[in-house]
Amino acid sequence: MSIDGFFKTRLMPALILSILFIAFPNQIFPQTVQPNLQIDAKCAVLMDTISGQVLFEQNSQLKIAPASFVKLLTLYIAFDTIRDGDLKMDDLVTVSQKAWRMGGSKMFIKVGEKVKVEDLLRGVAVVAGNDACVALAERIAGSEEVFISKMNEKAKLLGLKDSQFRNSHGMPTPGQYTTASDIAILARRYIEDHPEGFALHSLKEFEYQGIVQQNRNVLLRKGIGVDGLMTGYLEGSGYHLIATAKRDGQRMMAVVMGSDTMRKRAVEAQKLLEYGFKNFSTVQAVKKSDLFGPEKVVRGKPNKVHLIPAEEAWVTVAKGKENAISINSEATKPITAPIQKGQVLGKVVIQSEGKILKEIALLSPSDVPEGFYLPWSLIGGGILLLTLVGMLFWLGRRVKRRRP
Repeated sequence: MSIDGFFKTRLMPALILSILFIAFPNQIFPQTVQPNLQIDAKCAVLMDTISGQVLFEQNSQLKIAPASFVKLLTLYIAFDTIRDGDLKMDDLVTVSQKAWRMGGSKMFIKVGEKVKVEDLLRGVAVVAGNDACVALAERIAGSEEVFISKMNEKAKLLGLKDSQFRNSHGMPTPGQYTTASDIAILARRYIEDHPEGFALHSLKEFEYQGIVQQNRNVLLRKGIGVDGLMTGYLEGSGYHLIATAKRDGQRMMAVVMGSDTMRKRAVEAQKLLEYGFKNFSTVQAVKKSDLFGPEKVVRGKPNKVHLIPAEEAWVTVAKGKENAISINSEATKPITAPIQKGQVLGKVVIQSEGKILKEIALLSPSDVPEGFYLPWSLIGGGILLLTLVGMLFWLGRRVKRRRP
């Protein structure tokens, strides 16, 4: 195959698909906004945490001070560091002057004290300890300033497009902002990637050095399935709440930012959660074990291959519309050997009532080597040559028979 042909038939389709899946993390999240639903807050988002689909939004792109929502990113990086083996739950962290002097919400660690990482994590997750955030940041990165660089790098990797972080805890700082949309993305990734961290947010109280503090997420105590996630408050931006709840295999997440009071943020978050559970169903549309195809492989040995999804796919639809989901596979054409295991060869498009809900990459389950083949031109030429030889042989025999 010529270089130009290779680029057009194999490299270009793969490049286009790669760009698509990087830009949209293999998924498309349509938004279903209920016009009659109004949230008494500056901005809000309701997301199905399993599918990632946004079911309601109100001023979701408004830039606002994140307050303690910053701590979700601090915790995310901390659990990343533990997973990578560079930090352990029973490691001891020496409390610095800077950490000890932090104001606002605290777990009340003392300067020079050695505190377990596990206690610091609980202090952040349950009571939003600013002092614990600084202690963790300094232990992980050497200084909070270096840690902040890690935070902004991680934010970009997670797809937070409208956020800028200036500290590890959320206290008022010029140039620090986020959006309800970005916070929903961050919270969902935190829940998915670090369930061991997420479990801490369901704790209703935290005790350290004889001081007992209550979790400020009052929805944890209402018996409505809420098991997280984070509260926040700044005088300039108001009261924030991320509330997550699980019922009957569904998980909804409400992000409310800029409420006037603590009570109101809880009421509005619960309103969003109830709306989600009442009106929507979460459906598994594609399983990891599903096979698509088989698709023809040009010059391949074998000459056909089934395609497998890169991941399972869950989608959210209005209740009563569960059977309206359509699943269609689209393979890159032509598929030409050699093929590597895991190579992107197409996508699955999941739709409901004409709207694309999600797209999932389709991969080759194995290597497909290039088999022996003859170009069509040689095959055609060979057939023509054999035909001519046969005709000449036939004519020769007839001429020979006519001679006396």
